Amino acid sequence: MQNAGKFYIDGKWIDPISSQKMDVINPATEEVITQITLASEEDVDLAVAAAKCAFVTYSQTTVDERLGMLERLLAIYKRRYHEVAGTITSELGAPTTMSHEQQAAAGVDHLEDFIKALRDLKTEETLHNGETLLREPIGVCGLITPWNWPMNQIVLKVIPALATGCTCVLKPSEFTPLNAMLYAEMIHEAGFPAGSFNLIQGAGPVAGATMSRHPDIVMMSFTGSTRAGKAITKDAAENIKRVTLELGGKSPNIVFDDVDIEDRITFSVLDVFNNTGQTCDAPTRMLVQRSIYDEAVKVAKRVGDAASVGDPTVEGNHIGPLVSHIQYDRVQTLIQAGIDEGAKLLVGGVGKPDGINEGYFTKPTIFADVNNSMRIAREEIFGPVVVMIPFDSEEDAIKIANDTPYGLAAYIQTPDAAKADRVARKLRAGMVRINGAFPRAGSPFGGFKQSGVGREGGMFGLEDFMEVKMLHKP
Repeated sequence: MQNAGKFYIDGKWIDPISSQKMDVINPATEEVITQITLASEEDVDLAVAAAKCAFVTYSQTTVDERLGMLERLLAIYKRRYHEVAGTITSELGAPTTMSHEQQAAAGVDHLEDFIKALRDLKTEETLHNGETLLREPIGVCGLITPWNWPMNQIVLKVIPALATGCTCVLKPSEFTPLNAMLYAEMIHEAGFPAGSFNLIQGAGPVAGATMSRHPDIVMMSFTGSTRAGKAITKDAAENIKRVTLELGGKSPNIVFDDVDIEDRITFSVLDVFNNTGQTCDAPTRMLVQRSIYDEAVKVAKRVGDAASVGDPTVEGNHIGPLVSHIQYDRVQTLIQAGIDEGAKLLVGGVGKPDGINEGYFTKPTIFADVNNSMRIAREEIFGPVVVMIPFDSEEDAIKIANDTPYGLAAYIQTPDAAKADRVARKLRAGMVRINGAFPRAGSPFGGFKQSGVGREGGMFGLEDFMEVKMLHKP
C-alpha cells in the first residue's frame, strides 16, 4: 500500500512527526504485510488543528452538499469493494467468503442507510410551544475503531460525523489499519474538503489518550474493550466531552424446550464461530432449558466437531485465525480457565488445531455444564468459544441472563411469540434477537450497563453527533 507509514491530514498524505514503527502482521501466516507509523502527541495535535480549522466552513455546508459527497463515496466504495474485502482478509484473517458477504458489505449497507436517514433529518423544527429547535454539528470528533469489524465501525462513526457537518480525526486499530487507509483514499476522491476527515495511526496509550484529553476535540466515539472505554471516559472528563461507547458483551442466548433442537442449537453454535468469535454481541452464553439440555449438548458437540479451521484466502464457511498473538494468548488462557474450573470440555481445548503450525488459529471450543460464576461465563473471551448453562424455568433463565456486568445483546429461541416478547421485555440488553433475526442497517446498535453509552446507526447515529440549540423569540 503506497501510503503505508503516512497519515492523511488536511487533505494530504504526509510523513508523520513520529518515527515509531509497527509491523502489520497477517494473522494466518504471521508474515509482515507492511509497517505503519504510530502517532505521537504532536501528530495528534496536527490532525486536530486541521479538523478544527475545517469545521468553520464545513459545518456550514448544506445537507444537499453533504449528500452529494456521500453518494459519490458510495459509488467509489462499490467500485473498490473487492479491494476492501481482500484487505480485511489479509490483516484480520476473516475468511474471504465472510469478508465479501459480511465485512465489506457493512460499508455499503450502513452508508446507504445513513444517506436515507440524512434526507429525513430535521435540522430545524417548531416545538409544541411554538419555539424553534435547531440541530447543529457538535464540532471536532475523535473516532477510535476496533479491529474485529473494522470497516463496519469506521462507517458507523465517520459517516454520521461527516453527514451532520462535523469534522473528525480517525484512529483505527493498529492491528487492522490498512482498510482505513483505503477509506481515506475514497473520501479524498469523493471530494470532502481538506481537514474534514483526518486519519492517523497509533496505539491507545499515546494516540488514543491524547485524543481523549485534547481540548479541541468535543466528542469521542469509541468502540472496543470496556477497560479502554473506562480510560477514555476518565481522560475526556477533564474537558466535559461528549463520549459515546460501544463496548464488550457476554450475550445470553436463551433456548427454550419448544424449539427445533437441531436447527436452533446449530444456529447458536455457528453464530459464535462466525468471525472466529471476535464479535461483541455474539451469543456466547447458551442457556438451555434443562428438559432438552442433554439433547442440546449432543447436537452442539456434533456441530462443533464438524467445524473446520483453515486458510482465510480460500472460499468457504470455515473459521479463520484470531487477529494477533495477544488475542490468541488471551483466548488460550480463558479456555484453560474453563478446564481448571471444572466445566465439561465437549469440543476443542487449548492449543492450535491439528496440522496447523503457523498463524493464530485456535480450536473451536464448546464447554457444557457451566455455571454463571465461572470466568468463562462472566468474561468476554472474544474467540470461538461457547459455554452451555442449563436453566429450569423462564424466571430462572431471565435471572441468569441478566446476571452479568454487560448488556449489549440477548438472544431468544422459541416458536412461542408471546413468550419471546414477554421475556425480551425483561432482559437488560440493548438488542434482543429472536429466532436468529439479524439486525438491519439503520437500527440503533448499542447496549446497557458496561456495554456502552449511546447508539450507532441510522437516525440515532446521526443525532449522537449533533447539539440541540433553542431559539427563544418574543
